[in-house]
Amino acid sequence: MKVPYDTVISLLRTEKGTDLLPLNKYLFVVEMKSNRIQIKEAVEEIYKVKVAKVNTAIVSGKPKRVRFQAGKTADWKKAVVTLKQGHKIEVT
Repeated sequence: MKVPYDTVISLLRTEKGTDLLPLNKYLFVVEMKSNRIQIKEAVEEIYKVKVAKVNTAIVSGKPKRVRFQAGKTADWKKAVVTLKQGHKIEVT
């Protein structure tokens, strides 16, 4: 069994994520191999809230260059977690 902190890496603080707060939705950076069920269980255990819905997306890395060497940043997975009415995560 995985530890919940292995599934949910961090809470994502962006302008788009701040716009979703009134809708009771929160953005998280999650492990690439985790699925919606694992994300739901991890968020419920870490933050002691009830999750209504989980949407996931894989974000492609951007092409970067250091001097003459071309490369790209790593791909990562984000999750938009919708909480049930009356539940809230304190974002400070």
